[in-house]
Amino acid sequence: MTPPPIVSDQEWRRARAALLHKEKQLTRAQDALAAERRRLPMVHVTRTYRFDGPDGPAGLPDLFEGRGQLIVYSFMWHGAGDFCSGCSMFVDNLGHPAHLHARDVSLALVSTGPLAEILPYRRRMGWDIPWYAAPDGAFNHDMGAGDGFALNVFLRDGEDVYRTYTTTSRGVERLGSNWTLLDLTPYGRQEHWEDSPEGRPQSAPYQWWRLHDEYGS
Repeated sequence: MTPPPIVSDQEWRRARAALLHKEKQLTRAQDALAAERRRLPMVHVTRTYRFDGPDGPAGLPDLFEGRGQLIVYSFMWHGAGDFCSGCSMFVDNLGHPAHLHARDVSLALVSTGPLAEILPYRRRMGWDIPWYAAPDGAFNHDMGAGDGFALNVFLRDGEDVYRTYTTTSRGVERLGSNWTLLDLTPYGRQEHWEDSPEGRPQSAPYQWWRLHDEYGS
């Protein structure tokens, strides 16, 4: 294991200032991209989707919980006993929903598994985000998740719902704070694909991920 080189405080500050300049450029680029995202057109969702929720059957407008905007994460479901560690890590990273609610945004999870399997796992993980079952798979298929995962954003006007944004793969990963926090450390995510100096610890991606109660000590 090779740690970063040791330099004087003055040298470190110069190197840090050079990197900070690039970080600020990236921040401005991300702000510009977010501004472009806010100007995306939207598409009317005309299909009727049926979900099973803790309070009974629900349609897509019900997932808004009376708010005007909705973020839905399609949580990959392979059945009880084969829970997706990546989706679970993503949900672990989601903060208290009150901050989203203050901006008229609701957040919900959707899976193709049955509610009878979903709710016990939700309790095990200690999550309180609303989680709905959509066993027929139609919603996941139409929203780009298929048998995998995706994140979609919707806007509501009365009973009319519009799809405004979607992302999956590393677009979802970018939203999780565990990954972004690891990117700040000298050893990074410690995965083979990363461009790291020789001698830094690295292993296969995905394989080190665990459910948060399976890491042990």
